[in-house]
Amino acid sequence: MTGRTGSPSVELPLAGVRVLDLADGRCESTGRYLADLGAEVLRIEPPGGAASRRVGPFTDDGTSLSFAVHSINKHSAVVDLTTPAGRDRLRALAATADILLHTARPDQQLARGLDPEGLLAAQPGLVVVSITDFGLTGPHRDWTGSSDVHVAIGGLLSRSGLPGMPPLLPPEFLADECAAAQATWAALVAYANRLDTGRGDVVDFSVLEAVAQVLDPGYGISGSARAGATVRDLPRGRPDARHLYPIFRAADGWVRICILAARQWQGMFRWLGEPAQFAEAKYDNLGARFAAAGELYPLIGKLFAERTRETIVAESIGFGVPAAALLDAAGVVAGEHFRERRTFVPVEVAPGVTVPVTDGLVEIDGIRAGRRYGPPPLGECDPAILATIASTAATPGPAPGPGPRRTGDPGGTDDPGGTDDPGGTDDPGDPGGAAAAARHPFTGLRVLDLGVIVVGAELGRLFADHGAEVIKVENRAFPDGSRQNRSGAQISESFAWGHRNKSSLGLNLRGPRGREIFLRLAATADVVLSNFRPGTMASLGLGYDELAQVNPGIIVADSSAFGSTGPWSRRLGYGPLARATAGLSELWRYPDLPDGFCDAITIYPDHVAARVSAVAVLALLLRRRRTARGGTVSAAQIETIFYQMGAGLAEEYLRPGSVHAQGNDRRGDAPRGLFACAGDDEWCVIDVGGDVGGDVGVDGAFGRLAGIVGQPQWRDDPRFATAAGRDAHRAEINAAVGRWTAALTPAQAARRLQEHGVAAGQMLRVHELPADPQLDARRFLVEQNQPQLPAPLLTLGGEAHYRGVAGPLTGPAPLIAEHTRALAERVLGLSPTDIDELVAAGVLEAPRPAAASA
Repeated sequence: MTGRTGSPSVELPLAGVRVLDLADGRCESTGRYLADLGAEVLRIEPPGGAASRRVGPFTDDGTSLSFAVHSINKHSAVVDLTTPAGRDRLRALAATADILLHTARPDQQLARGLDPEGLLAAQPGLVVVSITDFGLTGPHRDWTGSSDVHVAIGGLLSRSGLPGMPPLLPPEFLADECAAAQATWAALVAYANRLDTGRGDVVDFSVLEAVAQVLDPGYGISGSARAGATVRDLPRGRPDARHLYPIFRAADGWVRICILAARQWQGMFRWLGEPAQFAEAKYDNLGARFAAAGELYPLIGKLFAERTRETIVAESIGFGVPAAALLDAAGVVAGEHFRERRTFVPVEVAPGVTVPVTDGLVEIDGIRAGRRYGPPPLGECDPAILATIASTAATPGPAPGPGPRRTGDPGGTDDPGGTDDPGGTDDPGDPGGAAAAARHPFTGLRVLDLGVIVVGAELGRLFADHGAEVIKVENRAFPDGSRQNRSGAQISESFAWGHRNKSSLGLNLRGPRGREIFLRLAATADVVLSNFRPGTMASLGLGYDELAQVNPGIIVADSSAFGSTGPWSRRLGYGPLARATAGLSELWRYPDLPDGFCDAITIYPDHVAARVSAVAVLALLLRRRRTARGGTVSAAQIETIFYQMGAGLAEEYLRPGSVHAQGNDRRGDAPRGLFACAGDDEWCVIDVGGDVGGDVGVDGAFGRLAGIVGQPQWRDDPRFATAAGRDAHRAEINAAVGRWTAALTPAQAARRLQEHGVAAGQMLRVHELPADPQLDARRFLVEQNQPQLPAPLLTLGGEAHYRGVAGPLTGPAPLIAEHTRALAERVLGLSPTDIDELVAAGVLEAPRPAAASA
């Protein structure tokens, strides 16, 4: 469709899938990720271009860096949806498409030709992904959102910051980018279901729910440093979480360490010179070290104070202590590791203007699924011609090639998923009333899950939720860090959330018999997942080559902090270290406090990185339907962060020093930020500039706000006639708005503003989420059956509301080795005598008696 040149052609998994992309100002990365994986993505823009083309940061000639970064690998066509002819053209294009993404508000969809029934009439096999701030149902479906509004309502803001200080808004890009990853997953789940059923779908996707599930979920699995404790039980003010992943001053900056396992502490102990006061064995325990942080951390601080960051990191490797230097945006792109990995690729975003952009999110079969060509000129493709093209990809029905090779048994006696299905016929999120036909699209899929901690847990869970048989392969000698908790029990709420619907097989892989059993399992499986240090699977004799020998159709996914190649590939890596190295920790701090870093409690990017890998794995499963070939997925957590920071990194490259911590006073318009309300530690976010494409002029959102807060004269004040003028006088505006909010509760302030179309949201704490009327109406939380924990255990609902895809299964997470015997008999065909012998030899592990499992 274009003469633009790109990288050499490779076989990408979504080749042949056509996507119409009308996402404007929300989740624009969704279309780009699908395009990176090979889909033909056509960006439909109105005359004059998408609203996001007018969103900063900009090049000197006014080109939007944000639009450019999000539009790599896309094409562009102009269609005027305000006219009957334009809407007819859209329907003609829809008849050739597989997936349509749009961000039209619920009350605008019919007028723009984006109503689900009309689109499905044009193409019954179309997957329509409706991305709205609050969803298509519920009492707040017509509310206006922004990234900061979603962070406030979704429960993250209440935990971000330091004790005794106002909560701190996280970097603004995070919310939308995390939602975009979830929207990509939802789109492909519905598309996979369409290939089985021949029926299209309407995906009702709420950005608020995605932010609350993906960025840092209050009801999702947490990092091992929290030892199973949940954020629901945090104190009312901001918790002081700096001891979890502490940051110390070095001679030339800052360094973060992550000491979680006993062996890592032993390395730190040696590095400190084996101080006598910490020689007791009790300090192998994480809790004991945290309790002694007041004595221990000053010793570490003294050790680091006269060393440079480079020296500290080099020495940390020798002692086996995970550590990383805190970098700023300027120090990221030129790093040796990223040059060797070719993380960044030059992209021309405007005539004569080239910036480095992250070259895709994953590697497929060892090759980056990244930039093939740059952002499109407006209207490069003629929609009248495109609409006449017969697209074989748009033909409903299964693609050729094999699906899963076995028959699943999701209702069997050893199936941890059970039959709990919150997506039944009374699902309020089913606008089409077709929930009776909903199904679990991954039934029959077998996944061997060696994943650990958060990324590993979430990746397998996403497939288990939709019917896959996910077998967690583990052993007690090297336990999953997410099993540790302060009580010593095998199951905590955190573990249950991350491993619901899975079974557990106790297997020792560090021996020839264990390896042989795993290969037998792999011969029956579809997917193998791991997130060990790069090279671990190969060292066990279980790399892709060995697995593909026994199963040519196997799909193998690995993820790590810094990637499987490059100088840092063998480093011990965790999310906090990736955040530090990527420059995100430097952005997530109070601007006026040099040491005011506030990202210690978050587990970003773990949940979003899991979705990135899940999308790629599912894309390879779709390719296997056509080709019968398996393949590999490799992801680096730090590159997920870079991908999501794309516009900021491009701006920093063009204008060094321009990207820095913003804090709670957003720029570009006013009011945009955090405001104190009546009560103790009660806050509301107000954002007249965060609604991309919204009406924010003096006659729009700002004018309406002026009347609400008792300042009608602002409408006639020339200083406030433009966003730039309001930004220049933000102190005056913010002071008046703050006086108004101080007399109201956060809920009252948000409701009054939202009634007049002004983006606002109250700060909710995690324990308040179940009672939020919108989240409750949307079934954001459902109940999980976990016998070891008091009922009911609230757990996250699905990633979206579908018509054809059932809600997530909510069966229990397994005790360690709970299903060893049943799996060995059913999958491997072993006799009870064989199993007993393997257990006695230490190859298999059996479940412990109930009394010993606590």
